[in-house]
Amino acid sequence: MDQAVEKQTIAAAATPLTEAEKNAIIGGVLLSMLLAALDQTIVAPAMPTIGHALGHAQYLPWIVTGYLLTATAMAPLYGKISDVHGRRPTVYAAILIFLLGSLVSAMAPNMFVLVVGRAIQGAGGGGLFALAQTVIGDLVPPRERARYAAWISGTWAVASIAGPLLGGTFAEHLHWSLIFWINIPLGIAAMAIINKPLRKLPVAAKRHRIDGLGALLLIAATALLLLALNWGGSEYPWLSREILGLVVSSAIIWCAFALRLLRASEPLISLEVLSNPIVLGGTLSLFLLQASNIGLSVYLPVYLQSVIGLSASESGTALLGLMLGTVAGATFSGRTIPRFAHYKRIAMIGLAFAAVCLAILTLVAGQASLLVVEILTTCIGIGSGTTFPVATVSVQNAVDPKHLGVATGVMTFLRSLGSALGVAILGAVALGNGLPLAGEGAQAGGAVAGTSAFWVIFAAAVVMLILALLTLSLMPEKPLRGRPEAPVLAD
Repeated sequence: MDQAVEKQTIAAAATPLTEAEKNAIIGGVLLSMLLAALDQTIVAPAMPTIGHALGHAQYLPWIVTGYLLTATAMAPLYGKISDVHGRRPTVYAAILIFLLGSLVSAMAPNMFVLVVGRAIQGAGGGGLFALAQTVIGDLVPPRERARYAAWISGTWAVASIAGPLLGGTFAEHLHWSLIFWINIPLGIAAMAIINKPLRKLPVAAKRHRIDGLGALLLIAATALLLLALNWGGSEYPWLSREILGLVVSSAIIWCAFALRLLRASEPLISLEVLSNPIVLGGTLSLFLLQASNIGLSVYLPVYLQSVIGLSASESGTALLGLMLGTVAGATFSGRTIPRFAHYKRIAMIGLAFAAVCLAILTLVAGQASLLVVEILTTCIGIGSGTTFPVATVSVQNAVDPKHLGVATGVMTFLRSLGSALGVAILGAVALGNGLPLAGEGAQAGGAVAGTSAFWVIFAAAVVMLILALLTLSLMPEKPLRGRPEAPVLAD
């Protein structure tokens, strides 16, 4: 195995990639990422139709939860595997697992099989998120890499917009199974695009092995924690025996995982990576930012329906400002990073701007017009979007190439965990203040919850943004590797 890896590394070094091959690889991995991102958004509009067709509608939330559990838990594992065995076989494995889950889901005769298929999809989808960023990290140096972060943000934006539209159209006019069948040709196309050029990527790590016990502990601890976050306040009260049992069990297994990291000869996540202050600062800032953004995107439509008086479809359209603003902020940041020596300031200014705009929304939540809300949410998206390229490039620039997959996997894991935690925290705030749950706002009306209660949701999101800004400010700044294309400004 070691000899084969070494031969692959030598061969890759002898046949450098052309620009066309690099673009083909980036296009292919972004297409595979789009597949995984779409499957987080395309299912929701079709869920009522699926429940009517398959029965057992009480288990519909597991269609989303099953995907989320496996996708989040598997992300760090894929990073380690790709560092050891190379990107190409790992990317292929992730795509094939995702397509297998799509096939099982499309042919599901009942709800149980569909949930199993979704869990299999997540096991592959979690790898696609992490590996796309890792492969881009292999192809271009950090100074030039920032611009591709805007492409990743654009991929998420496309999924956020196209997913609900496709899911609703397929379920209403064609057949719900098409939301899974569509993955098959797209996945095959992605594999065909990246097949030949991806062979030239070198394997950075040699003579390493996977810590199986550590992987099992990480998956178990993450799954229990996500179950607690998903069930808390909805299936069971937060202080119920079931939720507390899940939290305690998760904490115990997390402690066992920490001990495994300290004692294993080669832990799943390198202590060199975990102890790096740049990795810690960058990943934690993304964790907190994602908690705020995802939580806000879930409860902003409820606010728009309950207070502004929009319909469910209109509130979804009104989210475009936040989404497109995020893409615009990421694009600006990605293009600006190579020109500044102190590139971290771009994200810090952006986060501060987003926090101020969100604080203004908090103050005017009771009497704001739709135009004011749209302007403020667009500005929030622009400000927060600047952080994604800065944090991603900082983390990848801080580690050796042999740890690139692990560092990117940890970053993806915490970003996904932040999404779940943000929804759970803001959900607890919502329930504690009598706010309607997502999707109920149009029926509930502002009189039920009271407009004053929504400022609590926005204030909690402001606190998360401020914590993200504080974490980012404490992150050390390391000069980016790679030759700049333009003069670098000192300030």
